[in-house]
Amino acid sequence: MQRILEEERNTQRKVAEVLQQALQVGVGLEKQHEEKVQARREDVGKVFPDSPLFKEWGGSLSEDEQREAQALFDKYGYNVFLSDRLPLNRPLPETRDPRCLKRTYPKDLPTVGVVLIYLNEALSIIKRAMRSIIDRTPKNLLKEIIMVDDNSSNENLKGDLDMYVKSLQEENPGLRIARVRHTEQRGLAYARASGWRAATADVVAILDAHIEVHKMWAEPLLTQIKGDRTVVTSPVFDRVNFDDLKVIPYLSAAHAFDWALWCMYEGFSPDYYKLNDSSLPGKSPSVMGILVADRKYLGEVGLLDEGMKVYGGENVELGIRVWTCGGSIEVVPCSKIAHIERFHKPYLPDLSPAMRRNALRVAEVWMDEYKHNVNLAWNLPFENHGIDIGDVSERKKIREKLNCKPFKWYLDNVYPKLDPWDNLLAYGGMKNLDADLCIDQGPVPGHTPISFHCYYYGPQMVYYRTTGELYVGGIKSHKYNDNRCLTDAGQKNTEPGLYNCKEAINLLFQGKELKNRQTKRCLEIIKGVLLIQECTGQRWTIQNIIKELK
Repeated sequence: MQRILEEERNTQRKVAEVLQQALQVGVGLEKQHEEKVQARREDVGKVFPDSPLFKEWGGSLSEDEQREAQALFDKYGYNVFLSDRLPLNRPLPETRDPRCLKRTYPKDLPTVGVVLIYLNEALSIIKRAMRSIIDRTPKNLLKEIIMVDDNSSNENLKGDLDMYVKSLQEENPGLRIARVRHTEQRGLAYARASGWRAATADVVAILDAHIEVHKMWAEPLLTQIKGDRTVVTSPVFDRVNFDDLKVIPYLSAAHAFDWALWCMYEGFSPDYYKLNDSSLPGKSPSVMGILVADRKYLGEVGLLDEGMKVYGGENVELGIRVWTCGGSIEVVPCSKIAHIERFHKPYLPDLSPAMRRNALRVAEVWMDEYKHNVNLAWNLPFENHGIDIGDVSERKKIREKLNCKPFKWYLDNVYPKLDPWDNLLAYGGMKNLDADLCIDQGPVPGHTPISFHCYYYGPQMVYYRTTGELYVGGIKSHKYNDNRCLTDAGQKNTEPGLYNCKEAINLLFQGKELKNRQTKRCLEIIKGVLLIQECTGQRWTIQNIIKELK
């Protein structure tokens, strides 16, 4: 019996040794396989080493996959290759202020109709937007989704999207899904107005189609509108990276703009921060474009300016109009929407011409004596700028009918941070008539202006104020920003400087000379070099005179 047990134990040891050897061989083979795969990946490398798409993402893709991803990125401006592989109902991170999680909202809120605007959007992006809206909006509040196609050319936005919409309607029989298709591209303002016209809900939420809504996104907005039907609201947008589609939390901020009417984020008023509660709604001078408002009120106040073309300006026009005509704008931090930040937009390679034209249109209708600040921002003459802004007579009638306040009231009471530029005397390129050269801001970063042949573009833009300040290279739109002034650094220095105007010893126009009041020295050009020296009578001229130079 003892011998049998010994033999059995020996057999078990041999089996164990064989199994261990086999396991080691298996691990070794697996490791070799991983090393070969990694080596192949390293051999592949980046097919598009300079592409922003692959700066942080895509290291494990094959060459064919990289080419497919890059082609889609070139077309859409975001990572469609990845989007097509993500779940349509992917979870979003919780990014709200913790105080938002404790808030409760009325049960008898108004219904909402969501308008999704798109032009050649990726199919998976639109599907994910619709899925998030349906999944994260209470069924008793979500009355309809209205899809506005601004004449897309993508084939899959026809039959394939139709099939998806049909499946959603079958899953949600009480939900209305309407389709609006333009037969020609009309631009954002017209598309948003088309969606509004198709809506029937109490409140309309006009959104881009490259979004995903967070849970509880609708209730905070609807609560504000229920309390005051004249308030136009905006959620806070979290950024979705264009490359890896990760959600980056954004803090709440006011939606502002500069005199060129480009949008920007800005702090709320000092009174807001005294409340020490960043979950509270904050007043805002404007909206970024995504907006939620009482449907009937939006129509009463003039909807959107459908005379705007392509992109930009309609949101600033709405903000000015709502405020001056009796309403208000609020950003609501407890409402969050994740919004893809495109690397490039689908409308035009350069949106500046459309933005400039639309900005001039806003200025003509709403800005009164301050309308020329838009010309200044775009470096255009005050008269005969040669840009057709279209017929604005109907928009002026709306302003008159609603008995809206003047733009100065808006500057004083709603947007006091915007510098009114009301003491500018002249602007444009500044030319030395003797040397036939212009002042140029020179290398940036740097503080040394130079003389250069006159091309009258950004680095040569000069602005002269009654204070004697001579800005070079641009003028800032806001009071909280300092400009760079042309400076005489003192008797021991013959090199002019460009420094913050609060620190500058300024040069003044005196006749045709540019002379410093304290040092009595002049800005002159000697052998092509810009110098501060004893005056020899060199003459300067500036492109555009607003008021008489003394």
